[in-house]
Amino acid sequence: MRAACSPTLDMAIPLPRLLHSDRLRPAVATTPPAAALSQDELKRVAAHRAVELVESGMVLGLGTGSTAAHALDRIGELLRCGVLRDVVGIPTSEWAAARAAAAGIPLADLNTHPVVDLSIDGADEVDPALNLVKGRGGSLLREKMVEGASRRFVVIVDESKIVSRLGGSGLAVPVEVIPFGWVLTLRRLRSLFDGMPGFNLKLRTASTDAKASTFDENGAELEPFVTDNKNYIVDLFFEDGIHGDLNLISDEILRITGVVEHGMFLGLASSAIIARNDGMVVMMEKETK
Repeated sequence: MRAACSPTLDMAIPLPRLLHSDRLRPAVATTPPAAALSQDELKRVAAHRAVELVESGMVLGLGTGSTAAHALDRIGELLRCGVLRDVVGIPTSEWAAARAAAAGIPLADLNTHPVVDLSIDGADEVDPALNLVKGRGGSLLREKMVEGASRRFVVIVDESKIVSRLGGSGLAVPVEVIPFGWVLTLRRLRSLFDGMPGFNLKLRTASTDAKASTFDENGAELEPFVTDNKNYIVDLFFEDGIHGDLNLISDEILRITGVVEHGMFLGLASSAIIARNDGMVVMMEKETK
């Protein structure tokens, strides 16, 4: 017998309605939540709200990470129940491909579907202009390729990921580099930010948790972290966030020979669904000129 399937948000987590906002304005919940939600529950709520945007027949960009996992599981559930049909997913990592396959989502790639209807993914940081830091899980290159090919890219986060400027959390801003000559590439990245107060960088190792720790010198002798593309990651740390023109800084990083891509996602997100600590769900839309 087919299990019951609700096409809307799982109301086992009590939350008020979705509010639309072009910025994070204070808002009053019409129905306060019964109890404080854990960070994982907030992620799940944001993910389920985003999945409500999915329609049958869509080509979907499938994100990577703990927040995106909730979206993948929900899409799989709706496919099994027949609420969604003829959906195909483009995974942004080997992890996403395995998780989506386990959920029963048919998979393809950008070669077959170079235009993606909708991408849903988490982010490590979101600034007021919907610029992002992504890639602390190491999947920034494929994420940027898939999400850059999307007609709409919806970011799903809890409120802890909101920053006043990119790099403002003090955690890593990743740069993917080729292994050949990585020491030279690291030196050139250091020179690029020479003189910036509180800046540091290091090669990510296999044991590094870029989501949980700020810069430290431990682990220098461990094996490098290797991405799905067989590259390395250099993590940049900014004590007070990245100051200056982000597009100019992006161009300067990408001009360094040996750099493959960086984790600043500038102007790619269409909107962000944010599960706030007070139990409200807010949507930030990208400003149109």
